[in-house]
Amino acid sequence: MKNALSQALETRGYDTLTPVQLAVTQPELEGVDMLVSAQTGSGKTVGFGLAIAGAVLGDAEAFGPASAPLALVIAPTRELALQVKREFIWLYGNTGAQIASTVGGMDMRDERRALDRGAHVVVATPGRLRDHIMRGSIDLSELKAVVLDEADEMLDLGFREDLEFILSEAPEERQTLLFSATVPAAIAKLAKSYQKDAVRVETVTEEKQHADITYEALNVAQRDAENAIINVLRYHEAPNTIIFGNTRAIVNRLTTRLSNRGFAVVALSGELSQSERTHALQAMRDGRARVCVATDVAARGIDLPKLDLVIHAELPNNHETLLHRSGRTGRAGRKGTSVLIVPPKARKKAERLLSWAKLQANWAEAPSADAVLERDAERMLADPAWLEPVPESEAARVSMLSEAFTSEQLAAAYLRLYQEHHSAPEDLANSGASEPRAPREPFGPSVWFALAGGQNAGAEPRRVLPAVCTAGGLNKTDIGAIRIGADESYIEIREASVASFLGALGDGMNVEGAKISRLDKAPDLGNLPKPAFKPRESKPRYDKPRGDKPRYDKPKGDGPRGDKPSYDKPKYDKPKGDKPRFDKPKGDGPRPSKPKGETPWGEKPRYDKPKGSAPSKPKRPEDTRPKGVVTEPKRASAKKPAMKNASNPSERMDFKGKSGSSKPARGRDAGAAEGGKPRWKTAGKKGPSDGIAPSKGKPNSKKNKARRAAGEGTAKGGAAAPKRKG
Repeated sequence: MKNALSQALETRGYDTLTPVQLAVTQPELEGVDMLVSAQTGSGKTVGFGLAIAGAVLGDAEAFGPASAPLALVIAPTRELALQVKREFIWLYGNTGAQIASTVGGMDMRDERRALDRGAHVVVATPGRLRDHIMRGSIDLSELKAVVLDEADEMLDLGFREDLEFILSEAPEERQTLLFSATVPAAIAKLAKSYQKDAVRVETVTEEKQHADITYEALNVAQRDAENAIINVLRYHEAPNTIIFGNTRAIVNRLTTRLSNRGFAVVALSGELSQSERTHALQAMRDGRARVCVATDVAARGIDLPKLDLVIHAELPNNHETLLHRSGRTGRAGRKGTSVLIVPPKARKKAERLLSWAKLQANWAEAPSADAVLERDAERMLADPAWLEPVPESEAARVSMLSEAFTSEQLAAAYLRLYQEHHSAPEDLANSGASEPRAPREPFGPSVWFALAGGQNAGAEPRRVLPAVCTAGGLNKTDIGAIRIGADESYIEIREASVASFLGALGDGMNVEGAKISRLDKAPDLGNLPKPAFKPRESKPRYDKPRGDKPRYDKPKGDGPRGDKPSYDKPKYDKPKGDKPRFDKPKGDGPRPSKPKGETPWGEKPRYDKPKGSAPSKPKRPEDTRPKGVVTEPKRASAKKPAMKNASNPSERMDFKGKSGSSKPARGRDAGAAEGGKPRWKTAGKKGPSDGIAPSKGKPNSKKNKARRAAGEGTAKGGAAAPKRKG
């Protein structure tokens, strides 16, 4: 072992090495590929740090300038990778090693700059490391050692392709170490593919797992599962506790409830960012939080100081996960407790998990509220503060309290103040899992009665019991044994209830018409016939056996099922082909259209009668006048004035723009007929009267009056407009 590493171990307080550390640091295994089986908490991080020292340092005691990485450590989770980095920092602190990390959730630009500056050892997660390789930001050509920590977990998380890609990019001449709690077939195949003559190092004892961990399986009622967790926390009062759930919903609910109950709690699940997860773990290390509620993503790689209690709020799906969860406690020689919360429905599953993991658990009930309070009293009295002398700084206040209050008042006040700083325990219901069935009480003195009618009459205990209770006014607890004979039935009745029974029967002494009599002694029950077995009566589905008579009265095949035949006659009266489908034979006469080919396609009239032989009713012309135009009443038609130029289409148009109109022009429209533009009178608009052309001057100017007197047209180039009457 290098002197720099030995000094780091001594400074850290390592007196002796753990079994896995001793196994991987044997001189004959230096530079050799190894497949190591080691349970969690066995110190394997320091173990593979010591194992690769010879490959990365060689004969030197310190590293030279950093360039391409010499060692690569791959971990399944961010927490485990950062923990490995912290361990390597103090382990290789005296060698001048530069340690870099590439993990998911961190800034890739910072990681790229750190790799560009150079690093001797890189600790990474598979996904982020593959990204750096594909981007060309890391050079693996100088690697001397590769370590896969928790290899089985990386395969379970789906990193197989990433691992194969990374190992294929690494140099073939290297030392490869695989550390795994278990060695399934997938790990053995991976080791065979990427290791050369690997040495199997096994430090896991199959006979006993986690010797420093005490397992407790607590029977709780289904509705008290979360209440039991609160009582377990209060009963142990561990410095640090991890509570495991299977889903994020369970983690969020437990975190909220424990926070409301006054526990210093943090959550740890996959939905949190890397910074949030880092802050949560730092709060546990600093003592600001004492309870961590986590999913299985935190089951690997978390190393919290003084973690003495692990609670399985929900049972894991396999025994490997149970071992990894529980392995968070009982580390480095410390004792720990792993508590399984077991509702009645999960009892068989818990037994299977413990059996597969080869663990022995103490089955018990969850701590009750009284047990928690008693435990509080024990801790309170065991506090060394009771035996410490009163300091001078507190002497005056102690004297003031002792003079003002009695000892009982001081004790009661101290107890109340002590309880205010602790959450109150929950009152749990009995789970009933280990409660033995209460033995049946003896029936006591009794009197036998004989009832007429036995097996031959069809008597049965389930019919005799309600009949006797109803007739004699008894309860079923007053009836003892009921035995059915061949012709009589025997009933045992409590002696204290006989008087009321006889009084209810009266002189008739019958039960539902059957005579009942009191016996002087118990009947001989040994000669009673055994109950006859009566098989359940089964009736046939039909009155007569199948086949003797068809399902319908009329034999099948003699005729159709209904009144009308459905298939005996053809669909038509005559055979198909004797008569065409239509009355007139097809092709007897030509169609009314012309033969094909005489008329070009498209010239065939749409209707049989040629278009245009009879004029259709003319359509009413559309009104094209602008909206708002005031129309005047119709006047007698006048002769259409002659057009100046009939060849000009514009001059052939009337005032509506349509040719051939018989409506004469009048008023201002007369000017339009002579070639001027038509002028319209809009509704509601005041203007000059008809026949007066608008001018720049006033309508009643001398010029306009003279023109009207001379009878000249008002429109330029137009005829004189007739005067309107009225």
